[in-house]
Amino acid sequence: MSNPTDTPAGERFTGHGPEWQSTRLNAKDAQVATVWVEQIINKRSMQTGKERVEDVRDIMWQLEKDGQIVVHRVTEEHKPVMVKTLYGWDKKIPTVRLWHHKSCGQCGNIPGYPASLLWLMNQLGTEYLDETDQTSCTAWNYHGSGIGNIESLAAVFLRNFHQAYVAAKAQGLPDGYYYPLVHCGTSFGNYKEVRGYLLHSAKLRERVRQILGKLGRLVDGKLLIPEEIVHYSEWLHVMREEVAKLRQIDCSNIRATIHPACHVYKMVPEDVIYDDKVLDGNRVAVSTGIMQTLGAEVIDYSTWYDCCGFGFRHIISEREFTRSFAIDRKIRVAVEEAHADVMIGHDTGCITTLDKNQWISKADGRPVGLPVLADCQFAALVCGAHPYKIVQSHWHASATETLMEKLGIDWQAKKAEFEEYLKEVAAGRGETLYDPRRKITSGPGFKRIGQPG
Repeated sequence: MSNPTDTPAGERFTGHGPEWQSTRLNAKDAQVATVWVEQIINKRSMQTGKERVEDVRDIMWQLEKDGQIVVHRVTEEHKPVMVKTLYGWDKKIPTVRLWHHKSCGQCGNIPGYPASLLWLMNQLGTEYLDETDQTSCTAWNYHGSGIGNIESLAAVFLRNFHQAYVAAKAQGLPDGYYYPLVHCGTSFGNYKEVRGYLLHSAKLRERVRQILGKLGRLVDGKLLIPEEIVHYSEWLHVMREEVAKLRQIDCSNIRATIHPACHVYKMVPEDVIYDDKVLDGNRVAVSTGIMQTLGAEVIDYSTWYDCCGFGFRHIISEREFTRSFAIDRKIRVAVEEAHADVMIGHDTGCITTLDKNQWISKADGRPVGLPVLADCQFAALVCGAHPYKIVQSHWHASATETLMEKLGIDWQAKKAEFEEYLKEVAAGRGETLYDPRRKITSGPGFKRIGQPG
């Protein structure tokens, strides 16, 4: 990789690790050097054409049999849908009785992301619990700064999933009634990796068991490990036919590009859904599946595999790298090569990076813009959700008006409705997506309500 920061005086700005060395390749040689991407990376064989990895669930079942852990199972009451992962292994995706594991980045930066997901579940009549008794996964701190450690990550993971396990007690319902659904791709990848560490290391299990024991977060003195770690995009994928029945807007004229998140499908890749009906099974099925089912045209582009540029540490200490990468390797390619109307993602950091850094493209006089939405936001939008009250497109830095116009949505009228609604909110007459008493399911302040019908 060439270093664009060379100066006439020879000064060099370095990143993390060794200094960048200029390759000084001409355009033809640079293409030859990277042609393997086009030849190999587009195929699922890149992931599977190597030594077969183990299924850590085999270790999990043995540890439970030996009396060392308790497994939180996906039961028939969760109405699971069976899917195939990278190696053709089965994975159970629960579709009801879901405990929402929220995302700090979504709630802080993209509130229309979780709101759209909850709205879709309301439309489908999906039983869920969205409570306040949970914490951030702390993985951004771990990946971005290096301050965190594996014990703290494991303790937070097990503490949150234990809360999901016992949350229904406050409603007079049994343990395990709700199953956790993880909103953030970073949390999803982190939790899967940490689960593997826990299952492999007796030392780590014992150290974390002592921590959780002090917190009262053990089950019969044992660690509680989830049978499956499930991302919201997996739920959306298996429910895509039902969601499509709600569609009110024709989106067949929309050209969509997909950005698959590194933490979703590159981290613990053997656990990710692949479907032979989605891009011939050569790429991760989530997001693409729901977009195709809704009727949009999913357009391929050459840099689909690339990171969004966020990179955790990049965004903290090499922010201009993040911005230029997001624009020139992702957004500009999607616009100029794929002629996309929208870029669809399924992770907090990716949506934030691709959406909120497009202003930097003006710096070199080549401005480029593209609406960036999460898959559940787009799904909610075409299923009739209000573009401002629910999808909350006004929180996005990249303009979404062109997309709405192409969908036939009168965004000016919707914006006027929203401004009137804000007056109602200011007067204390706002709306909620669910009974607000269900935000608190344990501890002071809980008000008992009847069992769900």
